[in-house]
Amino acid sequence: MVHQVSVEIGGRLLTFETGKLAKQAHGAVVARYGDTVLLATACMDSKATEKDFLPLTVDYREYTYSAGKIPGGFFKREGRPSEREILTSRMIDRPLRPLFPEGWSTETQIVAMVLSADAENDPDVIGVTAAGAALYISPIPFDKPIAAVRVGLLDGKLVCNPTVAEQKTSLLNIIVAGSDEAIVMVEAGAFEVSEETVVDALAFGQEQIKKIVGAIRELYKLVNPTKQTVTPPAFDETLAREIEKSCGERLHDALDTAKYPKLESYSRIDAIKKEIKATIPEDDENKMKLAMRAFERLREKYFREDMLVRRRRPDARPFDQIRKITCETSLLPRVHGSALFTRGETQALATVTLGTKEDKQRMDLLFEEESFKRFMLHYNFPPFSVGEVKFLRGPGRREIGHGALAERALLNLLPSEEDFPYAMRVVSDILESNGSSSMATVCGGSLALMDAGVPMKSSCAGIAMGLVVEGSNYAILTDIAGAEDHYGDMDFKVAGTRTGITALQMDIKVLGVSINMMREALAQAQKARFQILDIMEATIKTAKTEISSYAPHLFMLSIPTDKIRDLIGPGGKKIRAITEATGVKIDVMDDGKVHVFASDGKAAEQALKMIRDVTATAEIGKTYLGTVVRIAEFGAFVEIFPGTDGLLHISEIAEQRIRTVRDALREGDQVMVKVLAIEGNKIRLSRKALIKEQRDKQQKDTGTTTTTTQE
Repeated sequence: MVHQVSVEIGGRLLTFETGKLAKQAHGAVVARYGDTVLLATACMDSKATEKDFLPLTVDYREYTYSAGKIPGGFFKREGRPSEREILTSRMIDRPLRPLFPEGWSTETQIVAMVLSADAENDPDVIGVTAAGAALYISPIPFDKPIAAVRVGLLDGKLVCNPTVAEQKTSLLNIIVAGSDEAIVMVEAGAFEVSEETVVDALAFGQEQIKKIVGAIRELYKLVNPTKQTVTPPAFDETLAREIEKSCGERLHDALDTAKYPKLESYSRIDAIKKEIKATIPEDDENKMKLAMRAFERLREKYFREDMLVRRRRPDARPFDQIRKITCETSLLPRVHGSALFTRGETQALATVTLGTKEDKQRMDLLFEEESFKRFMLHYNFPPFSVGEVKFLRGPGRREIGHGALAERALLNLLPSEEDFPYAMRVVSDILESNGSSSMATVCGGSLALMDAGVPMKSSCAGIAMGLVVEGSNYAILTDIAGAEDHYGDMDFKVAGTRTGITALQMDIKVLGVSINMMREALAQAQKARFQILDIMEATIKTAKTEISSYAPHLFMLSIPTDKIRDLIGPGGKKIRAITEATGVKIDVMDDGKVHVFASDGKAAEQALKMIRDVTATAEIGKTYLGTVVRIAEFGAFVEIFPGTDGLLHISEIAEQRIRTVRDALREGDQVMVKVLAIEGNKIRLSRKALIKEQRDKQQKDTGTTTTTTQE
């Protein structure tokens, strides 16, 4: 049976339908918003696994047919997921994963497919909502309907689900996901907006989410699914007490990172685990599993008691204290810009490479024409950064997500392309990690961009906040380390300048976080951000005035727009010849501006001369040194610059009458000529006028005159 419900959101109708498409999936919802249509399905395996974690997979795909396009490239079908698809898959996963019941270990998969895209309504937030609805109406034991909205700031007013076009002018682009009880995920980019504006946007988004969740609950009642029951993981209280009695004190001591560095702390904890395992028979797998579960719960118990009862962090820092920070720039001699940012046991090496128009990344977006990206930030997390041994592969979803967050933080602070017409690539290699490496990437990236001479609006810093909460008792933590991230209830990353926030990411594992807690966390994050900016600006406060000698230097000139074709030449032949001869890179704009990039000044001057020669335009009254290229009975054709010649009539060659042109000129002769007139594409030249001007000047200089006698 087909069921359908609708709700008005942002002035448009959002409709959910089930029972028509993908009927064999355990849960399937078609969501429509305008002419954007998305199908989300939720399926579970037939049997549970023995895994101690939630085996959840989320895949979001944007099929090009949905926008009436055929994929570009040699293979005319979709291939590996794009970066946008990966980021949206993560965005769907993050609010759903924490809300599955403890003990659910059955393989679960969510697939969200864009079936129709109207170029007005962005399908990403619809994907989060439809996935939450598909899970909720399925037999899968997921009992908290989740929805998401995008909040924009247009003309000082908060707007729900701004269109794709409106997002480009919005000062705030924030995605809020949650239930009707609380927010569970936030993802945002902004043009230096205030903390109070962000809090208002969160509250506004939560109100819209409540309306959507209400509609999803209506759909649930119509479907009335029978949910699977979940048995909580077995826990042996007696065994847990024995473990706490035998090694609890030593475990609590090993967790003290004020006393022991991270790796030593981990080593001591591992030694205690091995000691416990040694007391259990190898063939008693069940008891071994119960012992390790009790051990992990004991670790979490000590962590939370220290936070909420003793008010003490693992490394004994005050809740609002940042670990020691050091900054250094210009580390690497041949890169265009570099910086090393170290905060506690987290270290990011950021490098900047400046490029030309050719180095921009081509973007083939679903609902836009082809576009190009001039700023790219790539984040790498090699295994040695945490003392592990793993294969080095390409970037995973985590690396792509962290890089996108840092890129969003810095993007709106970059100069316009008119002021700084370079492509820019930042690479952040994490060399050490214990606490937010994405925020270290923001700080290192900002320092490296300034070291490269990129005139940013201001420095940008990022900080990771945490929260531990039980009822009304809570602790907000600044600059969280590994254990605080793992055992805490919230991971809250904030990046920005002294003026305001430029990027925000928040993941909440519980539903007890209020708007007031978020307001307090943002205020504490602002204080920390200003402290970090003080340290960064003591290293480098403004961008260098000159770029690296190894970077392509920019030389500019303008040519008439009707000469662009001449410069490029048939099939790009002319411009290719100039670049091959000089080794420079040339970008030609539609308005006639020409950018020449070269690390060698002589090569640039040579290229500029060649460009001027190709695109030069004759001017009446101007003198040129030309070359005779052809002789006719009535005159000579003189090339005044490459590709452009004019007629030097026989009567304009000399003051006296000559019998034939060849009496005065030969092909290949160089001759000074003056432009008398330009008639369409025809140019009239004169040599006689220059001879007369030269003679008159000599007579004036000597004070003599010539009298012409008329016969």
